[in-house]
Amino acid sequence: MRVKLLTTISIFTYQISVSQTEKLLQGKVLSQNTPLNKVEVINKTAKTSTTTNEFGEFSIPVRPKDSVLFFSKDYFFKRLEISQQDIDQNNIVVNMILRPEELNEVVITKVEIDKVKLDADATADVLISKNAKDLFWNTGVNDNSIREGLRVAFPLKGKQKKKIEVDDDRVKKLILAYCPPDFFIKNLKIKPEEKELFIDFCHTDPKSKTLLENPNVLTVMDFLYIKNEEFKKLNSEIKN
Repeated sequence: MRVKLLTTISIFTYQISVSQTEKLLQGKVLSQNTPLNKVEVINKTAKTSTTTNEFGEFSIPVRPKDSVLFFSKDYFFKRLEISQQDIDQNNIVVNMILRPEELNEVVITKVEIDKVKLDADATADVLISKNAKDLFWNTGVNDNSIREGLRVAFPLKGKQKKKIEVDDDRVKKLILAYCPPDFFIKNLKIKPEEKELFIDFCHTDPKSKTLLENPNVLTVMDFLYIKNEEFKKLNSEIKN
């Protein structure tokens, strides 16, 4: 009987503890006052998720300081750090920004440029007639000596191609496509004048190419937060 009583008390105490730390947060997701359906609501801290209904409404368990993401493929994602005030009010409204519509584009990695096709005989004839002023030009008699010598001097055989490597900026485009304009300043605390430098810093990391294999907002965010720590550390070392 005593064991059962202790077990009951333990369970009751645990439930009270959970109820004090985790609450069901309710809210609505809008864009220009229009409810958004099927927006992913992800509690990144607790590793739980849900989606909005046709009225843009959602509910998800949270604790203070949890990081909650709102993601839809046609909109910039939104990140909120949940405060106790948000939990107490229990009726947050999230406004999402529509991403600019982009046309499908072909990414060029190599360009092959053909040289202008020149006929060796024609080239030799021009140089002979205009520069050498040979016997054929003046008399119509061809002694072959100068003409054939110039043909040897200009062996234009086959097609010559020059390959030019073009910078692959798909990672930069992916980062800018997923991140809202104020994400770098508000969330990563990067100075406006350092935004382009930071994106280049991320782009030069060979690991950034893995983001292209399976584009995912959580993977992109984790990568950016890691690179942000490295970027700030590097800046600090340079200043010191």
